[in-house]
Formats: sequence, structure tokens, C-alpha cells
Amino acid sequence: MGMIKNEYDVEGYSPTDTEPSTEKHIASRLPVYADDTGAVPGESFAIGNSLYARIQRFAGKYAIEQRGIERVPEDERTDTNLAKVGTMWLAANMVVSSFAIGALAIPVFQLGFVDALLTILFINLLGITPVCFFSTFGPRFGLRQMVLSRFYFGWYGVKIIAVFNVLACIGWSSVNVIVGAQLLNAVNKNVPGYAGIIIIAAATFLVTLFGYKVVHYYEFYSWIPSFIIFLIVLGEFAHSGAFVNLPMKAGSSEAGGVLSFAASVFGFATGWTSYASDYSCYQPKDVSRTKTFLWTWLGLIFPLLFTEMLGLAVATAMTFDPVTFEPTNSYAKGYEGSGIGGLLAAVLAPLGRFGKFCLVVLALSIIANNCPNIYSVSLSLQVLGRWTQAVPRFIWTFVGTVVYCAIAIPGYSDFETVLENFMLVIGYWLAIYEGISLPEHFIFKKGIKGYDPAIYMSPHLLPPGIAAIVAFCFGVFGAVMGMAQVRTGEIKDMILE
Repeated sequence: MGMIKNEYDVEGYSPTDTEPSTEKHIASRLPVYADDTGAVPGESFAIGNSLYARIQRFAGKYAIEQRGIERVPEDERTDTNLAKVGTMWLAANMVVSSFAIGALAIPVFQLGFVDALLTILFINLLGITPVCFFSTFGPRFGLRQMVLSRFYFGWYGVKIIAVFNVLACIGWSSVNVIVGAQLLNAVNKNVPGYAGIIIIAAATFLVTLFGYKVVHYYEFYSWIPSFIIFLIVLGEFAHSGAFVNLPMKAGSSEAGGVLSFAASVFGFATGWTSYASDYSCYQPKDVSRTKTFLWTWLGLIFPLLFTEMLGLAVATAMTFDPVTFEPTNSYAKGYEGSGIGGLLAAVLAPLGRFGKFCLVVLALSIIANNCPNIYSVSLSLQVLGRWTQAVPRFIWTFVGTVVYCAIAIPGYSDFETVLENFMLVIGYWLAIYEGISLPEHFIFKKGIKGYDPAIYMSPHLLPPGIAAIVAFCFGVFGAVMGMAQVRTGEIKDMILE
């Protein structure tokens, strides 16, 4: 295919060039060389004498991924191991954050065991389906998820979606790292929350700095020790006999609790939708879409159900004084003292020092959970404008790490409030995103043949996105009217009446 030279270093280049030629239009918006489909060969990132090229050459010396949101050429989609797609999500969800989601059903949402269990089962089945579906687009087009979203929301409208996705990535990273820091604090009270946050964030940055291949390699193995330790937690808790089958409640409080808990479960499960294809875009174009879907499904459903149901079961053991609400057993005292970390510490306390070792491993499992967030936040930031795309991906990865640490450190002592009043809202925006993009794919584009990936950098050829943005705004309005987070929604009030 013909190569199109970018004009970044050519005197007289205008970033507002609106030449109708598709090839030139693509070229004028890429800080690199592109072929006539907009795909960018890997070696082209370091061509030239611009600051961008010099930084990319430096990164290339250390095997740091240089590609950002640029389309992957077909001859570079060589990652034929589909199991990596499954283990990517297996590791990202076989973590203490998933355990925490299930555990919060009892102290935060005041549910019984059976109603919370059924909510976990059915909401996860619903939530992961869009993630599996959009993962199949990566091999076919070689595009990242936020870039793919331009075909639904348009060149300008997708910037709004990217902002929401940045907030989601940073927000979930903050919540996750707080859980890990609580675990480290439960092991050693001399490790303050901020220290645990910095330790986990630094380790996550090192993995995501090197990019796609290193992230996949890390996730391919990191789920194994976490799974073994969760099995130990299961065995110890079963041996303790502390499980309590808390009865299901009724009435308006039960409805509100189930809806809010369902939003939290859905938000965590479907939260991967907005960067699903980011982790399959190096797969060959002709790979089976069905196999990609199934590997993703298996990688998601097993760890989510296992960890959340385990967290729910362990949380039933917490007992509080009905009058003073003071904790009355080791599980409740651990939770009051160090949150989810303290609850897990109470389960593993009989194992002594080995139990503390298990807690440290679980704390480090947060790295696997946050790798997708921090890798993808850099891609979402690059979608915001041509100038953000001209900043290399790995620099944005560093910026995202600093920002979520700055949020997590002051939020460490208010984990429940952070989760309930902010992160549940993530589930709302993703439901709206899916409600727009899925009908657009099936009804208006009539399937995979309705896309022309070559125009992904051409604003005048992409859909205007006006209808999608208007629909998105109406969806946000409806979510605000019904939400129980931060404020009391009008629709939610009517349900409770």
C-alpha cells in the first residue's frame, strides 16, 4: 500500500487543513506515516527529527510500545494466542476489588444473602455481554474502542464519551488502589494508606508503561496466585462455620438496596466495555469472532461470579450491636478498622504469618485490575484532540497514574462513600453508551459490513453524531432522575413511596 507522509515537520503545515482527499485528510491528523487505510506501521513512529519522533526513538530503545490510537496494520496483527484475550480479563477480575463489590452488599446496601447472590449472577451475565461483543471488533479493524466509537458518536461527539471514559478509568483505579492499600494496612499498621497507594500505583505504572504485549504477558500469569489465595480464603471461611444465611428483606428499602447494588455490580462488570477492543486489536483480522467472544466471556464470568459471591458470603459473618451498631466479632471489627482488607485479615488470621503473606499477594492483585484502566486512559486522552494524540501514549499513562493517586490518597478513609456516591454512576453512563452503540451497529450499520475503518481519522466522512449525542444527553437526564447516589432522584423517590 502507498505511504502518506505526515506534514508535522513541514514548514507551512496547517492543522486546520480540510482538503477533501481522504488520504491527505488522514495524513494531516497523524504524527506519523500512514498507509491508504489509515493504518500506521510500527517503525514509522520514530521517523523524523521532531520532538515526538525523538521521544519515540528513546522509548523504542527500551521496548516501550510506541503506538497509541493509530490503526494497527494487518501485517502487525500477529498475536494468534486467543487464550490471552481470556486471561486478560481473568486476571483483571480475579482481584480483591471484585471481592469487595460482593462484600459491600451487606454493610452498604443492607441486602440478604439470596437476593444479593441472585443480583450478582444475573447482573454479571448482563453486564459482560457488551464487553465480549466489542472485543470482537479489535481483530477485524485494528482500532481501539474509543476510536471505534467515532463510528457511532462522530469525530466531535466521541470526545464527550472519551471524557466519561477518562473519569471511569481514573475513578475505578482510585477505588481499586484504596482496597489494595487497606489490605497492606491490615497486614502492617505501620504502612499508612498513602504508602500502600503509591506502592501499588508505581507497580501498575511499570507494567502499563511498556504497553500491550507486557500487559498481556503480566495478566496471563498474575491470576494464578490470586486464585490460589481466594481458594484458601474459601477453605478457611468454610472451616470457621461463620457463614450466616441473612434473610431477604421486603418493601421499598429492599427495592432501593437491590437497585443500587445492581448498579454497582453492573458498573464493575460492564465497565470494561469502553476499552474492550483495546486488548484484541493485535489479533489477526481473520480470527473467529465467535471464539473471541467466548474467550472473553469465560475470562470475565468465572472470576466475577467466584470473587463477588465469595465476598458476599464472608460479609454475612459480620455482626453489629443492634443498638450501638458497634462491631461485635472479629469480622466486623476487621472491617471497621481496615475496610475490606480488615475483613479478609479476619478470615486468614488463623494462618498467622502465612495469612499475612496471602493478604500482601491479594493487595498486589490490584495491579492486574488497574492495568487495563491505566493503559486505556492514555488512549482515551489521545482521542480528545490532535494535540493530545501528538503526546506519546506512555506519557499519558504517567499523567493518569499521578492523577488517580492524588484522588485516592485523600479518599482512602472514605472508601464506601467514594464507591457509592461516584463510581456507581459509571454504570449509568456505560448503559447509555451501550444503548446507543448497539442499536447503531445492528439497525443502522446492519452489521460489521457497515463500517469503513479507513475513515477513522476523517471528521467529514464519519457520522456527524448529533443524534447519538442528543440521545446520550437524554440518557444522562434519565439517569439523574432515577439515581440514588449523591442526590435523591425523582423517579427513585416514587419507587420508594
